[in-house]
Amino acid sequence: MRALELPAPPRVISHPSRPRSLPVDLSYPADSERYREKVRAKLQEILPQDWKGLGALSESEAHEFATWWRGVLRDHRLLAPDWPTEYGGQGLTLLERSILAEELMKVGAPQYPLPNDSISLVLLAPTLLYFGSSEQKARFLPGTLSGEYVWAQGYSEPDAGSDLFSLRTKAERVGDKWQLTGQKTWQTAGTTANWIFVLARTDPTSRGAKGLSFFLLPLDQPGITVRGIRNMVGQLDFAEVFFDKAEALDAHLVGGEGNGAKVALGLLGFERGAGGMAAVAAARIELDRLVRLARDRGLHRDASIRRRVASSYAEVHVMRCLALRSLAMGLNDEPPGAESSITKILASQHRQRVSELSVDVLGPDAVSFDGPVGHELQKPQPLGTDALSSGVWIQDALQSRPATIYGGALQIQRNTIGERVLGLPRDPRPSPSNNTRP
Repeated sequence: MRALELPAPPRVISHPSRPRSLPVDLSYPADSERYREKVRAKLQEILPQDWKGLGALSESEAHEFATWWRGVLRDHRLLAPDWPTEYGGQGLTLLERSILAEELMKVGAPQYPLPNDSISLVLLAPTLLYFGSSEQKARFLPGTLSGEYVWAQGYSEPDAGSDLFSLRTKAERVGDKWQLTGQKTWQTAGTTANWIFVLARTDPTSRGAKGLSFFLLPLDQPGITVRGIRNMVGQLDFAEVFFDKAEALDAHLVGGEGNGAKVALGLLGFERGAGGMAAVAAARIELDRLVRLARDRGLHRDASIRRRVASSYAEVHVMRCLALRSLAMGLNDEPPGAESSITKILASQHRQRVSELSVDVLGPDAVSFDGPVGHELQKPQPLGTDALSSGVWIQDALQSRPATIYGGALQIQRNTIGERVLGLPRDPRPSPSNNTRP
């Protein structure tokens, strides 16, 4: 079966000349809507005939489907659609990627079926395409697409979370190799990865963002220990990785020695843009499911519940406006700005407010944990999820608590908005003499 054919390149979403204004026109160009219709037709063709969404499947069925679905997406060049054709993609524009991601979310079919796919395909692959050598691209991109390389992200450390560049993992050159010593933590899906990309300090005399380098190395080697971290639901959601003279080849140093901060910040920039509209679709599906729960409990006429539900729908609309604005900036090659902190705050607090509302709607049943649990760990559940299962709602309520911490703590985001968006005075920074660590 042929891959999805692309229309002519879409027009840029219209937006005001002043980059800090919200888009006035919230609609897509006509040619982009024609592409959306092609996506919908293709998904209808390749999904099972009785498809109701991933959420309608049992845990074992969902795992089996995810493995099969990943192969289907790969064969149709939809797993990494923005990659160049020589590496297995279609060369989609940012707008086309956004439409594809949104339509996949609407039908309850995962864009990244396996746990590590978002790390591998959203973070590392674009980084290699931009900063990697021709040899690195030729080896790791096809292997990542096939599933030979399954990636984890080695950024955060016990004393370097939101303040990433205070990291202490070091790398020392030994011949044509580097030996890494230190610890990384909060690796999403770290227990299912077989390779990791690591930010480490190659100049021991440097401070902050200087003297850092970006390495690729296998996890299955002497000198590396991976330990799972269980969340409040008891799932192995994260991991921590210990390095004791673990080896990375000099050929697997990305971007050159000492350029790790530039590569790391570039990688973080790839997280924005195409996924914003899909996240909005997921939030809307979750709210529709919550309304069904409220109706089942006879609370859909309760004035307080109705106000909170309406407020949540309004938040989702604001999230959509912000996602469109971010998309428009990306289409116009404008660099990621500190305004993304606004989206992070709104999205994380929205998740917590929705989960708190679901607990109030459940009432005493919130302690029963009956019914199936959800398939997603840190995001809204997919289409087809049982709206009446208290197990799903309580799992999500527990999972939403750290939402205002991971990916940049709420306090850090507010600081960023104050200093870089509003132009307020910077917080006092500690002097080097008062910033020593044992």
